[in-house]
Amino acid sequence: MHTGVPLGILPGGTANVLACELKLGARLERVAVRLRECRPRRISVGHLTCEGGAVSRHFLMMAGIGLDAHIVYRVSGPLKAATGKLAYWAAGWTLLGRRLAEFQVDIAGQHRTSSFALVSKVRNYGGDFEIARHVSLFDERFEVVLFEGRSTFRYVKYFAGLMRNRVDGMPGVTVLREQCLRLSHPEDERIYVQVDGELAGHLPAEVRIVPNALTLLVPPEYRPEAG
Repeated sequence: MHTGVPLGILPGGTANVLACELKLGARLERVAVRLRECRPRRISVGHLTCEGGAVSRHFLMMAGIGLDAHIVYRVSGPLKAATGKLAYWAAGWTLLGRRLAEFQVDIAGQHRTSSFALVSKVRNYGGDFEIARHVSLFDERFEVVLFEGRSTFRYVKYFAGLMRNRVDGMPGVTVLREQCLRLSHPEDERIYVQVDGELAGHLPAEVRIVPNALTLLVPPEYRPEAG
């Protein structure tokens, strides 16, 4: 961060979201060879402050607040080691039928209620889907996707829309573009936050863009439309 040292990405994680986003491939050895073809690009990153300032950290791809962070919180470590991404699906199914907590999102002078907020600089989500569909690593703003509703059954409809690439425009879904947002929690609920797939803390929180923060090695074919 804040140096000229370039960062190269190797696919060694569970979902390899950033490698998927950059279309680098999934085989570590091949990607390592391909790094010599990549070009340095200066990009912005995200920054999360939460738990009253007790947690302060940067992230490359996304922050998730609410439902998906609660799933990350519930993921079994041994099951994740044994099955990879299937552990997240298993944790998600344990929430089906439960009532979700809602929280307040202050963004662009608006006050909104959400049970899952995705604050993203990438289109790829979980290695398999696209939720934020009009953003790139080169953008200076997040794409913020807010999902409303306390019922997990409502998310079955959202998931169906996701599979048809129709999340944007669905009732209960709001898509915004902004550089900063603040999130507050209800007094009787703990709302978790994840960044880049790792549990980071809980609300209240602020998420903001840090411009010109990092040099990333990017393959020449990664040329998404400008956001």
